[in-house]
Amino acid sequence: MTDTAQPTRPLRVLAAMSGGVDSAVAAARAAEAGHDVTGVHLALSANPQSFRTGARGCCTIEDSRDARRAADVIGIPFYVWDLADRFREDVVEDFIAEYEAGRTPNPCLRCNEKIKFAALLDKALALGFDAVCTGHYATVVLNDDGTRELHRASDMAKDQSYVLGVLDEKQLAHAMFPLGDTLTTKDEIRAEAERRGLAVAKKPDSHDICFIADGDTQGFLADRLGKAEGDIVDESGAKLGTHEGAYGYTIGQRKGLRIGTPAADGKPRYVLDISPVNNTVTVGPAASLDVDALTAIKPRWCGAVPTGPGTYTAQLRAHGGESEVTAELVDGSLQVTFTEPVRGVAPGQAIVLYDGTRVVGSATIASTVRATPTAV
Repeated sequence: MTDTAQPTRPLRVLAAMSGGVDSAVAAARAAEAGHDVTGVHLALSANPQSFRTGARGCCTIEDSRDARRAADVIGIPFYVWDLADRFREDVVEDFIAEYEAGRTPNPCLRCNEKIKFAALLDKALALGFDAVCTGHYATVVLNDDGTRELHRASDMAKDQSYVLGVLDEKQLAHAMFPLGDTLTTKDEIRAEAERRGLAVAKKPDSHDICFIADGDTQGFLADRLGKAEGDIVDESGAKLGTHEGAYGYTIGQRKGLRIGTPAADGKPRYVLDISPVNNTVTVGPAASLDVDALTAIKPRWCGAVPTGPGTYTAQLRAHGGESEVTAELVDGSLQVTFTEPVRGVAPGQAIVLYDGTRVVGSATIASTVRATPTAV
């Protein structure tokens, strides 16, 4: 039997405060529960004005001021920690390198792994804190034997366990998610923030990628990798058009292909493959996006490493649905087979495995096996 991991004694808690409503309410709840809470805002850019402005990001000067004001209202100490170098190396440069290699990374997942629950947690423990608190919607469960598990939030509509699937059991032992077991709407969280006097109550949620100031991912990559014209071809290899850099495309992309020649059947075409070796983008019909198996590397487990083949559900995107799979660890790589074909799976994305609501672990998709077309 398991119970939600509620500490039995007051803890020294470091609350990561992004400047948004969720992290502010999480910090307030931790303080209200009797913990000794200190707020910290992570400065992730040497030039914060180059990150998003207004309410769209989570790394701006404005956000740090919002976080400080929230900490003042809660009545907790507040600091700004400079992790810009780590963020640039572990998240931004990784993002650029992955796209350059023809893969589609998830920078938010990498930030959780490398920044919030590696660099931040390591520093917090070194300073004598017991736990790091964030505004993520997920739940840590404590087993009778003292081990911990990561589970989905009680409200699936807000669940963020996918981007936390990189956390290991040691990190879970020092993680606190005060919002995860709350069955409330986002409007109710905002109402709670307003009752607490937190000015961020009406602040819009952050979206997109915080370090791309104007939201133009292709332009961001072009500035750093340079334009490199190449061919757009169909599945037979016939040239349909040109592009200015294969890195600017993702598997499953439909818009922005700029192909002058329409498909013979008149239906839309999608990006099926990206080859950085010959700088070629292959496009084709939607049915060609279907895959029935994949190989994933660099697995990280939220507990014991599974042995032998197992049946799970898998999530492939932060806001995607679940698919039934069988998975097995073979020579350090995760071999996954889907019960039903899934569409638009891109190398570089994370696959997160679940056993019911429990997060088993995650891995990075390295390659896929295209599904055999069904005979008509």
